[in-house]
Amino acid sequence: MAGEVRELTLYIQSKKAVTTFYQRPLVAPSVAGGFGAATTTRVGGAPSVAGDAAATSEDRPVYFLSDDQSRAMALTEELAKRRGYRLKIVDVEKAGRLERLVTEHLRGVQTLPVLVGTADLRLVGCEQFTEENIAALMPTELQSVRALSYLKVHGGDLDRIRRLLEGFPEVKELHFLTGDWDILVVLEFPPTTTNKRRVLDFVTERIRGIPEILDTSTLVPEYSVTKFP
Repeated sequence: MAGEVRELTLYIQSKKAVTTFYQRPLVAPSVAGGFGAATTTRVGGAPSVAGDAAATSEDRPVYFLSDDQSRAMALTEELAKRRGYRLKIVDVEKAGRLERLVTEHLRGVQTLPVLVGTADLRLVGCEQFTEENIAALMPTELQSVRALSYLKVHGGDLDRIRRLLEGFPEVKELHFLTGDWDILVVLEFPPTTTNKRRVLDFVTERIRGIPEILDTSTLVPEYSVTKFP
């Protein structure tokens, strides 16, 4: 994914505010005829009384998002920035009607917002906009160094071995298996640990320092991508 332009599109739907509040006219007022009859001239139209709030609000409509959609948009923007994605936001309420009808990504959609990712994967509706779901649409390179280590255990107290392994900060996950290997350990190291030997040193010195651990087999990936937050 290095050097690839990664873009997602977020479709939202605002609402047009309906208000009776007076809005300042777009052009300067002019006086026409009668005593004290102040009027304003609208561009390309007949003069109207300065207090005609409906006319001026129609010229300058105000749109707003619901709190749920605002939250979904803010969370998506935050994660996109963090994971190196470019986010395009389209407000379908401001788009032309024909444009909305022919937009492939919105065919059959009843609820907005909609986040469209690669391979046409998408989230539909505010309830789907969780950090986990959004991150799944934005795979990114792991910033830390991960390693997978298989352990063979002989005898001993399994609960004690588990507690010892959990005590290492580098141990992020433990998976107990059946078959040739007994435990799969997921290890995580700071990004500064780029030397594989350091990872293997930890396994041979710390993990195999546990008496019940008879053997280990460790994989250190060359390149890792995650869909998790």
